[in-house]
Amino acid sequence: MPKITVQPAGKSYEYTVGKTLLEILLAEKIFVDNPCNGKGVCGKCRVKVLEGNIPAICETERKLLKTEELEAGIRLSCLVRPEDDLEIELLGKERKHEVLTTGYIPDFAFDCDIEKRVIEIHKPTLSDQTPWEDQIKEQLGMDNISFSALQSATFVPGQVTVVLHNGEVIQVEEGDTSDSMYGVAIDIGTTTVVCALIDMHTGKELANASMINAQKHFGLDVLTRITYELEHPQDGVEKLRNAIVESINDMIEEICRQAGISRERIYEITVGANCTMMHTLLGVDATSIGKAPYAPMFVKSKDIPVDSIGIHAAKGARLYCLPSVSAYIGADIVAGAYVCELEKEKGNVLFIDIGTNGEIVLSSHGKLLCCSCAAGPALEGMNISSGMRAAEGAIEDVEITEEGVKLKVIGDEPPIGVCGSGILAVVKELLKSGLVRKDGAFIKKDKLEETDYRYPMLQLDGRKREFIMTESPEKLLITQGDVRQVQLAKGAILSGFIALLNKAGIQMEDLDKVMIAGQFGAHLPADSLTGTGILPQEVEDRLVYVGNSSKTGAYMALMSAQVKREMEELAHNMDYMELGATQGYERLFSDCLIFPDFSK
Repeated sequence: MPKITVQPAGKSYEYTVGKTLLEILLAEKIFVDNPCNGKGVCGKCRVKVLEGNIPAICETERKLLKTEELEAGIRLSCLVRPEDDLEIELLGKERKHEVLTTGYIPDFAFDCDIEKRVIEIHKPTLSDQTPWEDQIKEQLGMDNISFSALQSATFVPGQVTVVLHNGEVIQVEEGDTSDSMYGVAIDIGTTTVVCALIDMHTGKELANASMINAQKHFGLDVLTRITYELEHPQDGVEKLRNAIVESINDMIEEICRQAGISRERIYEITVGANCTMMHTLLGVDATSIGKAPYAPMFVKSKDIPVDSIGIHAAKGARLYCLPSVSAYIGADIVAGAYVCELEKEKGNVLFIDIGTNGEIVLSSHGKLLCCSCAAGPALEGMNISSGMRAAEGAIEDVEITEEGVKLKVIGDEPPIGVCGSGILAVVKELLKSGLVRKDGAFIKKDKLEETDYRYPMLQLDGRKREFIMTESPEKLLITQGDVRQVQLAKGAILSGFIALLNKAGIQMEDLDKVMIAGQFGAHLPADSLTGTGILPQEVEDRLVYVGNSSKTGAYMALMSAQVKREMEELAHNMDYMELGATQGYERLFSDCLIFPDFSK
């Protein structure tokens, strides 16, 4: 079999002819950035061919790669199908990412589903042959013990600790272990995953871990992952489940190591996630979410044994998945609505989680109306020519001044790309400086005097105009296509915002506050949101940032049975509005594409 040698690690791998280079590398769990899931449209999966024969450069590569890149042997791994021995160099590396792990927590009473009780098992005699199971039932006043608890137990006389879930015995431990009772709260986002270890006696968070969602290998947004399932009907669902479950197991191992406890003392895990991520976690087919009429397999909460999907914790431990509302209003948004107590609001409050999808909930005097809009991956740095995730080296803020372009870079590293907050900041600055008009088009360079401070900031690529963010250590540009991507995202979110207000008969001035949740929203200053027109200027002084409300909701559900029931009721009471079926929505979306006019 032919083999591929990968530098700089110097490791070699045998491969089967017929697969793309990207597929071969991903199968070996080698990181290659591939936002479009190997569709040949993003141009991110670049590798450098050092030695070996490969097929000729195709037309798509000529469009996506620069001339100097092609001359240097750089190719797109998703479009190359090697047949012989090959030596390549990886051009990208995984970098440290900033992941939001905290958020606002309202007051609530602890009332865990898990409890422990210490009892005494007496030694059987010929005159008293009471079975182990009956002894436990008699002392606890119960009728049933789970079969799994019976299977895993040993008939040893003495003190034992009975672990109960909703009043049912799920495990019996030798000795008194009543002081050790832990749970895990998890937020599974499309991009990031956060995992927190909780002492269920005190509610204290003992450790946390976060990582980029391992399903990134199958695409960076829910639709590309759903497409992967469609294209791989034999094992697509299983591979997506394995990717996220393995990640969770790794994070549980990490937080247990941090806190110095055994995973055998973790008895419940609660999860907040969007609807697609919840399906992939449980190994349930998500393909129906990706096509009209977008009916998911389930939206109700799920309470199952953790080992049924491969998560490693205590014997008998439970997994509780928070409820969703619809295919695109998931458990993460239900959690956010609950954490922000939207049902209790006396005025008019808008809750929004900005990401690949923009999920919006309007609370009008406690009545909840929600919608979801396809913002696309641009606001997370994807589908942008120089885009990347919010990692070290990413430009996160931009200012255009007469002295030049000023950049703020994550980790104070040399800039290598621009993340979501950075692309919004630069578009805002392009609008303010007049380099981009309200219709989203760059102004013509020949309309500027050569003495104008903006003149050297624009360049022409044929007839296409581009903004130069920086020329060192490499030239990073904002293209007309990049601006259009932001424009489409802005139109989607703002139109959803206005459609909800129109449906409820509420004017902009009637809003009391706008609550911003999620990983992306937490890094956005108000002037970037309103300066690009994603949110109207009128609400700039009413913005409230609530952090990772999905993880907070999972934490509250872990610590309270009542919270679980109230979230289930809340999900049932949230009215969902399908924007595509709303009269006049296409016209509204078109109107919302227009950027703010800074020329006035």
